[in-house]
Formats: sequence, structure tokens, C-alpha cells
Amino acid sequence: MTFTREHGMSLNCKDLLGLEHLDKKDLQTILNSVKPFKSLFTRSVKKAPTLIGKTIVTLFYEPSTRTRTSFEIAAKRLSADVVNVAIDTSSVVKGESLIDTGKTLEAMKADYIIIRHSLAGAPDILARNLNASIINAGDGFHEHPTQGLLDLYTIYEKKKKIEGLKVLLVGDILHSRVAKSNIWALTKMGAKVAVASPPTLIPANIEDLGVKVYYNLDEAVKKADVVNILRIQLERQKENLFPSVHEYIELYQLTKERLAMARRDVLIMHPGPMNRGIEISSDVADSPNAVINEQVTNGIAVRMAVLYFLSPERKDASSN
Repeated sequence: MTFTREHGMSLNCKDLLGLEHLDKKDLQTILNSVKPFKSLFTRSVKKAPTLIGKTIVTLFYEPSTRTRTSFEIAAKRLSADVVNVAIDTSSVVKGESLIDTGKTLEAMKADYIIIRHSLAGAPDILARNLNASIINAGDGFHEHPTQGLLDLYTIYEKKKKIEGLKVLLVGDILHSRVAKSNIWALTKMGAKVAVASPPTLIPANIEDLGVKVYYNLDEAVKKADVVNILRIQLERQKENLFPSVHEYIELYQLTKERLAMARRDVLIMHPGPMNRGIEISSDVADSPNAVINEQVTNGIAVRMAVLYFLSPERKDASSN
């Protein structure tokens, strides 16, 4: 399975840096592997010995609640030891480089390093310089591969397929690493992907990725099977890219009225955290169509699957 950026890698690779170079077979293999891990959640003891004796370090240079906690729970359910590095009290504040931080953790016998960083490509740098497995938990505006995978699995679980579905991404496409990972995964699995956003929040040449662009949300939601709402990332914007939050609400908030234009069984998704009353109304977020909390649950199972695929035991077994 091609988990790294380099082409031609085998199933026995060590890193998950993005979804751009995974193929449909890779993605389907991951989807098929998630259900057994999720079935573990129904047991009285929700643990498996898969990673017993392994050490997993979460190295987050940006704030996170869902992703960091989800990875930690996933690792512990696989019986790994987990260490969280608090960047604001680490040697990073003294000027230590990313590579030196990584090598220090590896010297402490970290088997996995899960990194979130504001700079695109930071996980790639660690992967090239360390023997530990590196998992990208979000790098700049680039990718958030495990979020893309959990979104893909949630759709697959609910719709029983991906191919042919009309999936709409709404919101800050330009700054969203979630959008990039979703687009790579969904298009490879045969979904018809569209985006809806103000023109200033649409990346140039996004149509080259096989994506249809809408600037009118009312038109975009018609007959949608899935609507994935993305947060307006004001903290990432270096300039005002739309006139006002009020205008954004008027034109691009998913409301009950707009929801009625989609298919009756449309799935409403959001990677979180939600800005209720801005990109999504509370009645939509809490509607029967919303699977937002299920995304969170699925995130643990998906990350368990990723940790399993990158484990030395898995690689050894696949080579026999």
C-alpha cells in the first residue's frame, strides 16, 4: 500500500504523509479494514494487543482537540504507550529545529511520531530523516490524510458505496487541508465532487482535479448526496477574503431551507470544530441527516487501521 509520497512503494512502507498518491485499491483496502476495528468498540474491554510495547508520540505544533485525542485513544486501544509533547513547554521554544526534535524523540525509542504543523511538508521532512513511522495529522494548507480517510469511511458506511455519489464541499476550500485530502480520496473512488464557496476562497485551477465549482450554494446543493461543511478559517487568512461574516452567512451557511434542496437522505458532515450559526445552522447540525458525531467515532477506528498498517508486525506478516 502506497502510504508515502514516492511512487512504487509496497505495502511495507512506514509513513502516511498524504492521500494524493494512494490509488483506488489502496483506499478500498483501508475502508475494508476499518469495520473490524470499529467492532472492538462494542466489547466490554475495548483493547487489542496489536501495538503492545510500541511508543507513539503526538507532536502538535498547532492546537487540536479531536485529532490529537482520537489518535491517543486509537493508540491506547491498540495497547501502545502514548506520549504527548507540549510544544509551548518543549525545547522548540528555545529554538530547537524540527529535525532535532524528531531525532531526540527517536533516540527515546519512539516508534511512531504523529505530527501536526503549520508548514506544508513538515511531516515529509521528518519521514526523510527518521526511521520512526511518521503520520501527518495536518500540515499547513496541504493535507489532513486521516480526516480524509474517516470522511471517506463515514460516507462508505452510510451509503454503501462511493462511486457515482455527488459530494459537495462547502466553505474555505483555499485554506482547508481537509478539502484537499477529501478531493484526492473521493475522486479516486469515483465520486462526483463539487465545491461551493466565494471566489476568493477557491484555489486556482481546482477544476484540473476533476472538481466542479459553484459560487451559488442554492444551485450546488441540488441533488447532493453528501454535503461536507468546512470551517471558515479566519486564523489562517492573511487578509479579508469576503466582505463580512454576515454576508457569508447569508450566502453560504447551510440552513434548513437549503438542506431541503438536497436529496432527502443527504448526509451532512463537518470535520469540526463547528462555528454554529456561521457555516452551519444549529438545526442542520443537529438534524437526523447529520453524521458529525459519527465522524468522530469513525476517526478512532480509521486511525487504528492506519497505525496497524504501519506497524512492523503488519509489514513482517505481509512479507511472509
